[in-house]
Formats: sequence, C-alpha cells, structure tokens
Amino acid sequence: MTALFALAASLLWGLADFGGGLLTRRTPALTVVVISQTIAAVVLGAIVVATGGWTEFGPQLWFAVAAGVVGTVTILAFYKALALGPMGVVSPLCSLSVAVPVGVGVALGERPGMFQLGGIAAAVVGVVLAGGPQVKGAPVQRRAIVLTLLSALGFGTVMALITEASTTVTGLFLALFVQRVTNVVVGGTALYVSVRRGSPALPEGGFPWRALPALGFVGLADVAANGTYSIAAQNGPVTVAAVLASLFPVVTALAARMVLDERLRGIQAAGAGLALAGTLLLATG
Repeated sequence: MTALFALAASLLWGLADFGGGLLTRRTPALTVVVISQTIAAVVLGAIVVATGGWTEFGPQLWFAVAAGVVGTVTILAFYKALALGPMGVVSPLCSLSVAVPVGVGVALGERPGMFQLGGIAAAVVGVVLAGGPQVKGAPVQRRAIVLTLLSALGFGTVMALITEASTTVTGLFLALFVQRVTNVVVGGTALYVSVRRGSPALPEGGFPWRALPALGFVGLADVAANGTYSIAAQNGPVTVAAVLASLFPVVTALAARMVLDERLRGIQAAGAGLALAGTLLLATG
C-alpha cells in the first residue's frame, strides 16, 4: 500500500506542477496559487463537515499551518521556475526535495553511507550541468535554478510536516483543509501587497474564467498528492514513500515533452537525469 499511494502522490504532484507552471505563463503566479488553493479549500471544507473531521482538532494542526506557510512560498517559487523553464530541467532538479528526510536523519545522528555520498556528488554535478554550461546558445536562467532549489527544500519540508499533522483519515482531511486555508491567507496577503506595489493581479484579458477548471484541477491534485503521500508515509517506511513520491518531476518532464514538445540539449538532459539519479541514491543508500 505504501508503494501504491506514494506513486499516486508522484503522479498527482507531477500533473499539478505541470498545470500550475503552464497557467503561470499566462496568469500571475500569486493569482494561480490563491485561486487554485481557494477551490481546494472549499472542497476540503465540505469534506471535513461531511466526515466530522472537525472533531480531530488538536495541537498537531500547527504542523498543517507550518506546511501551509512553507507550501505557499514553495509553490510560488516553483511555478515561477516552471514559467522560466524549460520544465524538463526545472522539474527533475526539484526532486532534490527528497534530500530533506536524509538531512533530518543526519541531524539525528545518522551518517551517510557510500551510496548516499555518491548521491550527493551526483546531485551537485547534475545541478551544474542542468544549468547549461555551453559554448553556444543561451543557458538556463540562473534565477530558474535558484527558484527550483528553493522549491526542492520547501517540498521536502512540507512532506515532513504534513505527515506529522494527523494520524487518522478524518484528521488528515482537517489537516489538509487547515493547510489550504493557510495557503490562501498567506498567498492572498502576498497578492494584496503585490497589487499595492503596482503588479497586476490578473492577466490582460481579465479574470481567467476559462482557466477555472484547470485551476481547480491544480489545487485538488495538489491536495490529493499531499493526502496520498501522508497515508503512504504513515503505513510504511518513510524512506520508501519519499523515494517513490520524489519521482513526480519525471511526470512533469514527460508532460512537458508530450504537450509542449520541449527539446533539451544533451548536457541539460544529462544534468537533470544525473540530479534525479543522485536523489534516488540519497534516499536509498
């Protein structure tokens, strides 16, 4: 069951990230975050009421609040990185998020084995190569790489926090609801500040009514991914769940290849693949 739910989380995160990155190319990233998470919060609120999840209220929900704050910054950074593209480089680099559980283990006294040390080396080299060192052509923007690495740290932190926010299925619904409400509050505040500073809140054509189904899908897929990952981590080895869930960038990269027909230079593809291989070694070593 751990493998099944973790792979489901990977698929859902990958599709949500692809959709969010695509929407951000036409609509401000903060607006995408606020609208998609508002839709998710409304749906989750109805589920919490229907299942009686509100009875699971307790101090563990502070983990959900923290996940909401970190998650908002993470999603925003990642969507901006995807908008800068190419997705086939940005998304695999984000798989470095799996390094967070490894870092927690080291802080608690564990020491990296040979495979993990190899993973660290592979990931570092992969980051450099994915940045596109070359003689001709334009490299991947440095800002996209920085935003992606920030996103990786954030995703790993959210994965750790949301696992601690509940111990039951109904409690999980409540935790995810609290996380989404926090997303909306933090994202909405940032959007308000951004508008006051002169940045547009909407695309040139006005409110993206036609994009509402896509925005709803992004928000709900992200919620479902968080939920399935939490179930996977609570019912089996966290390392196994983290490794399988960290494969979500592959889904995003494949979607970009099929839908956007993105073509990567050889050195970029090699770097992204090496970073992905390094993260798997980090988690399984």
